[in-house]
Amino acid sequence: MPYFLIKNFEQPVKNQEPAKGKLLISEPFMEDPNFKRTVILLCEHNEEGAFGLVLNRKSEYSIGDAIEDLKWFDVPLYYGGPVQPDTLHYLHNKGTLIEGSVELAEGLYWGGNFESVVKFMNTGLITTDDIRFYVGYSGWDTEQLVEEMKGNSWFVADNKADYIFTEEEDKIWRTVLRDMGGDFRIISNFPIDPTLN
Repeated sequence: MPYFLIKNFEQPVKNQEPAKGKLLISEPFMEDPNFKRTVILLCEHNEEGAFGLVLNRKSEYSIGDAIEDLKWFDVPLYYGGPVQPDTLHYLHNKGTLIEGSVELAEGLYWGGNFESVVKFMNTGLITTDDIRFYVGYSGWDTEQLVEEMKGNSWFVADNKADYIFTEEEDKIWRTVLRDMGGDFRIISNFPIDPTLN
């Protein structure tokens, strides 16, 4: 489908409202290099704005490059977004084992006591399959995300922990759209370059 049609097309089915725990999927031809073909997990969404983490941008670094106490762990660092790239965030499936965790979806938690994370990783209670680390985050002011939604920049989808802990990051964008069904399955097959269609 040509680029100009995507920019003017109406959502193929009624889009959900963005909310904490939901996924934002970028429209197929978004030009912003920070968000091209990205899937973002919304960790917070309220009257003050929205905060989320890009799920499918792995960096060339590992957690050991950033945290001395975890230097022997070969766990990749992901690019959570362009805001405050010197901050560390993490998603895990360990629930109340990590005090202060925030449940975002079934089997998916955000944050919690970092000293506990280090301790449990060092003792094997948290494995490399249980946690993902992100540097930086994606953020929107109060009305910014509303306006981007009106411009059809994002689709909203329900989240599953499997997308984060088992799906290969370079396949998440297509997988989520396919799981949404209907015309979203067609969108998942759009080429990156619309002139190739």
